[in-house]
Amino acid sequence: MNTRPDEALRGALNSADASIRLQAALSAGTYPRDEYVDALVERCAVEADFFVRDMLTWALTRHPADLTVPRLIAETTSAVPQARSQAFHSLSKVGDPRGWAAVTETAIQDADESVARAAWRAGVILVPVGQEGEVATVLSTQLGRGDRDVQLSLARALAELGDHAVPALRAARIHPSEVVRAHALAIERLIEDPDDYFDEAIFEAMRVVTRPDEPEKSADSTHAPHVEDAE
Repeated sequence: MNTRPDEALRGALNSADASIRLQAALSAGTYPRDEYVDALVERCAVEADFFVRDMLTWALTRHPADLTVPRLIAETTSAVPQARSQAFHSLSKVGDPRGWAAVTETAIQDADESVARAAWRAGVILVPVGQEGEVATVLSTQLGRGDRDVQLSLARALAELGDHAVPALRAARIHPSEVVRAHALAIERLIEDPDDYFDEAIFEAMRVVTRPDEPEKSADSTHAPHVEDAE
């Protein structure tokens, strides 16, 4: 009795050997079949290896969006945080406008930082023309959240929205939290000067909000060591 292709894929993706799982995902993307979609999405929720997860997402992009997008949207409400974050990541890579339906306020404010960060990225990629200001307003509710890497993720998302994000950032200037005000000001600096460094922008912004009587230094001054903004 022959094994069904999707069952064979599931078997390979459940291997204890990450190299076998990686090869299975590569094969599923190289030779896509409609019946592979569920197996690929299911594995995204539990796969521990970063490179395998990345290959699973690539394999999903090789399948018809009519099949992958509805399945991924459904996964964004899973009880499993990794399932949600990988679904948003995959939606951003698929790039189909229908994925925007999953980018809700709840997703943007998800308590799990990996999910929230993936939703932020998906939001700025999938936002329909004319709704950039609205998504910027919701994203601005996350200003000041988390550590440096989380704040960098939000900065990148809002900076990608460019001038559409400026009203929401300026509204944050009166927020009671110095951290929120500094984060917003740093992102404004990055929008004005995309070549600026996030750590320098935060350093200067925190100086401004904590010592407002001092004159603001120019964006090209050296305030802190350059740090590569890599995630």
